[in-house]
Amino acid sequence: MTTHQDTAAAEGVGVGVGLKDTVVSTLSAAGAAIRQLGSGLNTALLALMTLLWTAVAAVTSLVGVGLLIAPVVLRALHALAGKERARLALCGPEVVAPEPPPTRLRLALVDPTTRGELRWLVRHATLGLLLGLLGVVLPVLAVRDSAFPLYWKLLPKNTTATSLGMGSAQSWPGALAVSLLGLGWIIIILGLSPGMARLQARPGQQLLAAGPDVDLSRRVAELTATRAAALDAHAVELRRIERSLHDGTQNRIVSVTVLLGAARRMVARDPAGADELLERAQSAAEQALAELRTVSRSILPPVLDDRGLAGALSGLAAQSAMPCRIDVDVPERCAAAVEATAYFVVAEALTNVAKHSGARNATVTARSRGGRLRLRIEDDGRGGADEDGGSGLTGIRRRIAALDGNLTLASPPGGPTTLEVDLPCGS
Repeated sequence: MTTHQDTAAAEGVGVGVGLKDTVVSTLSAAGAAIRQLGSGLNTALLALMTLLWTAVAAVTSLVGVGLLIAPVVLRALHALAGKERARLALCGPEVVAPEPPPTRLRLALVDPTTRGELRWLVRHATLGLLLGLLGVVLPVLAVRDSAFPLYWKLLPKNTTATSLGMGSAQSWPGALAVSLLGLGWIIIILGLSPGMARLQARPGQQLLAAGPDVDLSRRVAELTATRAAALDAHAVELRRIERSLHDGTQNRIVSVTVLLGAARRMVARDPAGADELLERAQSAAEQALAELRTVSRSILPPVLDDRGLAGALSGLAAQSAMPCRIDVDVPERCAAAVEATAYFVVAEALTNVAKHSGARNATVTARSRGGRLRLRIEDDGRGGADEDGGSGLTGIRRRIAALDGNLTLASPPGGPTTLEVDLPCGS
């Protein structure tokens, strides 16, 4: 029988767990917001310089000099806007870029994309810069005042005690009062920094994104290309399976049939020869069965159903020709097609590494966040990987494109080589 004490204890544990989760989520949100504000400060400083440069070009264009530097200013504006779009994509939803704006000055001045970027430039160079400075300064003030009781005795007399430039602490009560101010800074950071980060990002999300008509047409084009890639990948896969069955398994089965017929005719007059033919037929049948098993596994590896993606990738690492470290953090199962594609991508990538890179070590990382599965395959080989070099990268890209995924390859001469894959975890 459950007692009142047990019920109270269970409720106490539940409250404690809920409070812990709230504290962790609040700290995590504040930390992410501070990082976002700091990265926004970087682009805000660049925006301020670009804004000043734009103002100089506008003023000097009255005497003709500004017309010479206007194309350079426009290129800098477009590049900075692209940098901001990439930054916002790391912090939140992707900001789809519009069509490339015209390069001619007269057309650029009436282009909606350029005008939107100019409006964003003004806002980000002012409000965005202020919010970014607050995001950097507030943590410094919080640390400075919170830790004041630890070092106030080391300071010279009549030194300003607080970050606000007020008072001088000459006693423990005064030092503790300063630390309370530091606690106030921490509360402000926890409460306001997420809203500040959203406010800093809002102009970029509104002014740098493509309009709905442009976004829709671009998406239609992307889906058309993806569908074509999916059909090509499907056709290539069917040809591979057909070739494997025709050239391997079918020949083995024909050989078994011929050997069995010959053994049946020889069994009466030459039992020893018939027994030898039966052994050969059995061996051919076993080879045909092994090839059938290989083909079936290439369609959808059963290890994915048995052990999941983490277990399947661990099996690939164990079979790798070089030491391979696996780091998988995929809490939930993805769609079967997505897991199969991830498995084949890693298998093909490790095969390429063993054949072409001369690497001593490889690392495979898999993460599932926000409905996306991200793979990263790294090696310390010689680099110089090329999709046109027959290394299988074209096939990998087709498989990924069939699922509306993305592939990024970085392989400078001398290495290292990094292959990054981003797939939707559709169910």
